[in-house]
Order: sequence, then C-alpha cells, then structure tokens
Amino acid sequence: MNRYPRRALRLLSAAATGDGEQASLSRMLLPLHVVTHPELTKETLSALPEASAVVVAPLLKLGERDAEAPAEALPALLVAPPWTRKRTGRKARVARDVLGVPQAEVDWKPGEQEAWAATVVAETPWWREHDWSREIQQMQQGTWRGDIRAARLFTTGPEDVVRPLLDAFAPEHVWDTENYLRPVVARHGLHALPMVSRLAARYPATACGLLLPYRSVEVARQMAEWLVRRQSLRPTVLAWLRRHGRAAAALLVPDAVGPAGTPCTHAEQALRQLAAELGAEAVRGIAAACGAEAEEIVADLLAGDPLEAALPARMPSPCTWADPALFLQIRLTGGRGALPADAVRHVTTMLQISKPGDVYPGLATVTEHCDADSLAEFAWALFETWRFHGMQAKDSWALHSLGLLGDDETVRRLAPLVRAWPGENAHHRAVEGLTVLAAIGTDTALSHLHAISQRVPFKALKKRAREKIDEVAEGLGLTTDQLADRLVPGLGLADDGSTVIDYGPRRFTVTFDEQLRPCVHDEFGKLRKALPAPGVKDDPELAPAERKRFAALKKEVRTIASDQLRRLEAAMVTGRSWTTAEFRELLVEHPLLRHLVRRLVWLGDGDGTVTAFRVAEDLTLADVHDGAWTLHVDATVRLAHPLHLGDELEAWADLFADYEILQPFSQLGRPVHAFTDEEATGHRLTRFEGVTVPVGKLLGLTKRGWERGTPEDNGVERWFSRPITRDRHLVIALDEGIAVGMVDEFPDQTLETIWIDAAPGDYWPNHTYPHRLGEIAPVIASEILADLTDITAK
Repeated sequence: MNRYPRRALRLLSAAATGDGEQASLSRMLLPLHVVTHPELTKETLSALPEASAVVVAPLLKLGERDAEAPAEALPALLVAPPWTRKRTGRKARVARDVLGVPQAEVDWKPGEQEAWAATVVAETPWWREHDWSREIQQMQQGTWRGDIRAARLFTTGPEDVVRPLLDAFAPEHVWDTENYLRPVVARHGLHALPMVSRLAARYPATACGLLLPYRSVEVARQMAEWLVRRQSLRPTVLAWLRRHGRAAAALLVPDAVGPAGTPCTHAEQALRQLAAELGAEAVRGIAAACGAEAEEIVADLLAGDPLEAALPARMPSPCTWADPALFLQIRLTGGRGALPADAVRHVTTMLQISKPGDVYPGLATVTEHCDADSLAEFAWALFETWRFHGMQAKDSWALHSLGLLGDDETVRRLAPLVRAWPGENAHHRAVEGLTVLAAIGTDTALSHLHAISQRVPFKALKKRAREKIDEVAEGLGLTTDQLADRLVPGLGLADDGSTVIDYGPRRFTVTFDEQLRPCVHDEFGKLRKALPAPGVKDDPELAPAERKRFAALKKEVRTIASDQLRRLEAAMVTGRSWTTAEFRELLVEHPLLRHLVRRLVWLGDGDGTVTAFRVAEDLTLADVHDGAWTLHVDATVRLAHPLHLGDELEAWADLFADYEILQPFSQLGRPVHAFTDEEATGHRLTRFEGVTVPVGKLLGLTKRGWERGTPEDNGVERWFSRPITRDRHLVIALDEGIAVGMVDEFPDQTLETIWIDAAPGDYWPNHTYPHRLGEIAPVIASEILADLTDITAK
C-alpha cells in the first residue's frame, strides 16, 4: 500500500464498494490509507469511478481534523482522570454495630393518597359485576393464576378478607401497572409493600413508581441497585432519593457500612448521590445516628473520589491498536472543537474498564459533553478495528462499547453481523451482540432484536434473542407480542399511509399493496411500474436525494413486511387478541400496517356476542352486509379463521371479490381440515405415517411454526415438532433424520410416527402416550393437517 499508494487507493476503494469476501477487510484498510496519504487521495479522487469516489470522499475528513479544544474547555475527567495519578486508597471497613435502623413506613405528600385512591382504569361491565369468590378461594389455596385486572379485588373487597391475600397476588400478565395498583397502595399502605416490591423487581419499567411513597431498607436497596444498573430508571430513583432525603440516607447507611459486596457498592453510590443533593455534612450527620463507627466509614466514603472508587483493582494495559489518528474525531457539543488525542485515549480507557451492567460512571460525563453522532462513529471505528485485529476476546469491550455509545445506524450495521456470526463458529460473540442491541435499547434496536428472535436459522441464537426480548418486554409489563406491535416503525408515512417523493417539477405518491410492496402513482393518479430516474428538468439536488430516500424506504418495508405478514397469520392461527384501544392505535391507525388490516376479516368479541367485521378504506368498520358497525370500547379483537366464520364465509368471500380486495395471506380461501372420529380418539396420526417427503419441503415448515429436533447421535435430528400449547406438541419421528449442517445427506425423510406429547422427543413404541389428537383445538388441528397434506402431496 505504501509502495504503490495510487494503485492501493484504486483497488481498495473498488473492493470496498462490493459485497465480496474482501469488502469488509478493504473497508477497514481504506481509512488508514487515506489518513496516511491525504494529499494523494485528494489528487486522485476525481479519477476514481463514481462508486469508489463516494466511499473515499467522506474519509478525507479523517485527514481534515477539526481544531482541538484546549484543556480548559474540557471536563477535568478528560484532562487528568483518576487512573493517571496515585490512588488515595481507602481501607474497607465494616461497622460492628449499626444502631437505630428505621422501620418501614409510608410517607404521603399532601393529597397524594386521595389522588391515588381515585385512580380509574377502563373496565368492562362484566369485570365490575364479577363475583370474586372463586378468585378469593384460589388465592387462599395458592392456585390463583390471573392478570393485573384482579387488582380490583383489593380495592372493592372487605379489608379483613382481601388484605391477607395480597401476598398471593402475582399476576401473570400485567399492563398499565401503576394505574391498577395505585388504589391498592392507597388503601392498604404498608400491607401492600411486599406485593408491590415483588412486582417492581419483576416489572421495573412500569411498576417502579409505586415504590415512591415507601421507605424501608428493602426499598432503599432496590433503588440503589436501579441507580447503578438501570439507567432508564434513574429519574424515578432520583425522585425517590430527593423525596425522602435524610430518611433515605438513614436507610442506605446499613448496607454502605456492611460487608463488602454488591449491596454495599450500590449503597455507596446512592449515598454519594444524596451527598451531592443534601451536602456531605448532612449525610455524615445522618450516619452518626447509626453509631460512631458508621459515621467514620461514611465520612471516609464521602471524602473519596467516586470516579476513583469505581476503578478496577488493576487497570488494563493501553490499547495500542486504538490509535485516535485513525478515527473520526470526537466532537464536543456546541461546536467547541474536538477532543485531543490524549482525551480520546482516556475515553477508550473508560470503555475498556466498563462491563455490561457495570459501566464506569465517568462515561456519563463523556456523553454529556460530546456530540452523540461522533461518539457513535468513534465506537463503530473501534469495533471495526477490533475486527481487523482478529476480534480477540480480551478486547471484546470494543463490541460492548457499541451498546454504550451506539445509535440506530449502529444497529443497522451490527444486526447483519450478529445474524452471521453463528455460521462462522462464533455463537458466543453473537450472544454478546444481542446484549449490545438490548443495551442500545432504541425502538430500532429492539425491532432488530425481535427479528433475530424470529428469523435466523440458528436455533440457539433465536432462543437467546427471545430471552432478551422477553426480558425487555417483562420490564415494560408487556408480552413479547405486545412489544413487537409497538416496535413497528411508521417510517415517516403520512396519516393516510402514503408518502410523496418530490422531484421538484414532478411529484409521485407512494402507497402499498397487500404484500406491502410500494405502488408509485404520478400526479394524475396513474400507477407506474417503478419510480422513474431523475430527469434533466428535475431538481438536481432534491430529486437524487428523494430517489435515495425511496430506495431506503423500499428496503426497510421489505424487511418489515415479511415479519408482519408472518405475525398476523400466526395471530389468526393461535387466536391472539387485542383490546379495542390496541387494535385502533397499533393496527388500524398505524400508517403502514393499515394496508394489511383493511384486507382482512376480524372478530369483535364484546357484550357476549362475536361479530365478524372489516376495516373500510376510510377506517370505519363494516359487517358482512357492508353495514356500518361499531366496536365496543371493552371488546377484544382477533383475526377470523374460516372455521370462525361458519355460514358467513361465502358471503365474506363474495364481498371481498366484489370490492377486488386482495388478501396479504390466505384467509377466506384457506383450506379447512379436521381429524376423523377415529383419529380424534387416538394418539397417532396414522394417515401420514410411512409417507416419504423431500427434506426441503419438511424444512419449509419452519416458516409456519414447526421446529427442528435436538441433534442426537452423530448430529442427527430425529424428530420434527409443532407447538400446540405450552405443554403440548405434535411430534413427527423421522427416518433417517436431518443431519445438522448437511441437510442433503438424507434427502428424503420418512414420517415414521406422528403423535401428540407433552414435549418434543424421539418415539419409543413401548411407551404409553395418554394425550389424544382430539385435545387439539379445531383451528390448530386444521393448520397441522393442511401443512402435512401440503408436504405429502405428490
């Protein structure tokens, strides 16, 4: 590269524009080459092909450095961080006796308890009139399973009956947690604290605010943990600390002067935060009430530097490959210049000593004073350089730095790599990538994380991605499906689900068809085959930019479409439901999904009746006779399967045909199957046993909810299965089985035995299977029979 710099520039830039195996390597080498030969690059740029010049031109900024900010313009941490000087040292001490630990109590602000008691949530008439005796009996017996709506029991039932049941209240499904439980807290006070603490620990994002009136050692410990580990909960934690002030400090002191460990570390951080709010003297005075020894320990704690206290016992060696000269500069906010090289190295050190869930607190100063876009680009450059140097495990902090400083563009770059890593024998690295996506935590990041949990060929990675999504959803008090609904981007579309591509003299309206493929209409409403290229009369700057926006939109929608079509079809089969509010907000009024919603038949279940309806062009609702219909505010909505429509099926098919409504997937024309009487009473589906099918057809079922078996001897998957319920699966024993990594090894698979069981596994003829095929719900049974009929058809 140094001997033939022009040739190297030409070859590297050409390779970097492609998708070949050397493209990634070339993209890593090219910035180094441009920085090394900036003048030559400027001279040669005009001679490069257009595609190469587009790649090279932005890299010239690497050589055109912004003015570096003077030391006095930088925060002290970036000039002389604590690891550059001798540590002051603080001997670990434990107080032998802690006096006067406060008892738990509730501290209401004026009028707050009354306001909480008056909190109202929407409820159905059935729920208001419900006889709670069955739930009470189940809670007394410890067998109750229900959702958050049962909180009404504790606000309406006799205190002497319902108060003892608070400990048994552990709803499996929660939403709008604070509104449901505020009246419970207002009525039962300290008696509700154990229940609220459990829910807040499980669903912190939606229930943490319920702990605000409470004061106890356990609540203080939870708040201190969230202060350190849950950045998103920081506003609530700070509100609790400020609200209880001195009382909060008294509750934190026992852990802070106790044995070394996680509670001690968290309490120390919380006391330092309170010292910043109340003053160190005030906190020391509070500690004095716990004993002279506790006062000395807290005084010693507050006298130290919190940034020094967070340093590891042994600092890592400087990272020689992370040369600031090779990266875009980190800019200060407000146009105050860029960080000098030494300050950049200090930022790198902070990233080195940060770990997932244990971030060095000084990074908060970095993100406060530095431009977010430049930090994201810096983190990506670190990551790419780490990849170039072999992705050594000891430097995996470069990957996790993306979770600390990355943005949505980081997500779009990283997600394809995470998908590919398991195929490169890098499953562990892929799992770390999932952690990074969860740490970035934006809607885009969670959307990609959810997509990985649904659509990658690596079973172990899908499982871990599902676990991450479940963690996020649980923290928000949502199911995984409810979270997925909320992650579908609107893509900047107008309220009517369209967008305008503006070329200046010409404008084109883009809508979407039943598969969410873009449809381009000119200014006269005529449908065009594709968006035309900009012409000589079009705006020379606006038109190319708008065409590029359309290309990006088309690519993004293509990814979203496959996921949403699959999710809606699965919802029809499983019977998943939405509340009226969710249906309106997340489906009907969503600018992209409305194009699918209007092409399907739905069921509204309210007031004890079920009515099939569709969403018209103007978003009003209509029944099978095309008459206006109103969805009850307390109804639930689900997608209709042909089995649900009965005698109305033909009328709905005729209506859709008359309006020329094309469906996104087979709904009204979907084949319907059923078990014979003999099959329903048996435990084996013999009509398909002994049939041989191509392995490719069998694997195609994975797109319809079927799952491959666990590899056994010689890496062969001996069965195929489909979940029916949480503890029921239809299982197919295969002969020869699917060889992992070599699916063509056994190109034909015989469906040896088909039965229903509690869990997937191999079939043993001498085993008794008590579950009968008739236990399967009619819709699921129809889908299973349709799938097997399809793959066994000649």
